[in-house]
Amino acid sequence: MRILVFANTPAHVHLYRHAVDRLERAGHDVLVLTREYACTTDLLDYFELPYRVYGDHRTEGYSKLGFAREVGGQFLTIGIEALRFDPDVVFGRGPYAAYAGTLSQTPIVLVLDDEPGDFNHTVSRPFANCILSPDVTRRDLGDAHYTFDGFKECAYLHPDVFEPTTDVRTYLDVDPDEPYVLVRLNALDALHDADLEGFRPDQRRDLIERLSEVATVFVSDEGDELDLRELPAQPYDLHPALIHDAMAEAELLVADTGTMATEAALLGTPAFRYRGTDDHEYGEFQELERAGLAEQFDTYEAVRDRSLEVLADDDIAEQWEQRRREYVGDLVNLTDLLVDVAESRGTVERLDRSTKQVLQPRSRTI
Repeated sequence: MRILVFANTPAHVHLYRHAVDRLERAGHDVLVLTREYACTTDLLDYFELPYRVYGDHRTEGYSKLGFAREVGGQFLTIGIEALRFDPDVVFGRGPYAAYAGTLSQTPIVLVLDDEPGDFNHTVSRPFANCILSPDVTRRDLGDAHYTFDGFKECAYLHPDVFEPTTDVRTYLDVDPDEPYVLVRLNALDALHDADLEGFRPDQRRDLIERLSEVATVFVSDEGDELDLRELPAQPYDLHPALIHDAMAEAELLVADTGTMATEAALLGTPAFRYRGTDDHEYGEFQELERAGLAEQFDTYEAVRDRSLEVLADDDIAEQWEQRRREYVGDLVNLTDLLVDVAESRGTVERLDRSTKQVLQPRSRTI
């Protein structure tokens, strides 16, 4: 079989990388179409995935109009690559996968989550043969929509899949018992981030200064806007492929972004997300809050104070790990599901027909 996969962001690379590897080892021909955006191609190179670049993504002066122009200029390349590859099934989201699959007359599989706005859903849903999303996203996307018990991050952080790198503390140059915190600052340049604001510059500085009093602070600044030279923090400068290993060892992750907060929670690391001006109620975060693995805050002072409170509690790490053991192991291994759907050419076979939910795997112990 020939499987075409769209990986437009670093998160998409992680979503599909284990499935691509397994499909290739099973003898299938896989191609990843991607764009130059953040560390996306760095990850594809690191994991040795077969890819071609169809364009890039600007982060300055971003707007919905700019997005439309950007996509329009990329469709020609996408069309050429799709017709040349001649896939049997296409995986992705939004207009990219919808266009490639329609042009090549190929079944289209969309893997979606609970992002705000309806653009990606609206433009791609009519063309999809199969739509997969976590059950907690609370959307009904039609007859081709199927849900699974878990998160899209379960494709690479499920206990059956994730194998931490034990040397990450050595790479970070921190002692075995040295507490450290990851602070993730969002560039807010994606379509669903338009007009949103996260931590303000003064809040970023204050947060780092306060956290540094009790732990080593590493800053992952997606927009590369913060000058750390006069702040008591270090840039997170390991290869981006090691970020989950770093999160798994951290005492805490504080962020104004969504994906990394979800990832940290699934790894058993306290994950605190500052909403800023984002008032969208994400089903994923509500579920992780219910499980006691993540917390969200509407004010800066609340997230700062709660972070300091957690860092002062010696029992927090064990509490969070216990919650992870009780919750994450019974979620769907999304890589298994993606492989099954690919080899079935966009068909979900492991399904409860009455609920349209993917059947659960048997319970396991982490």
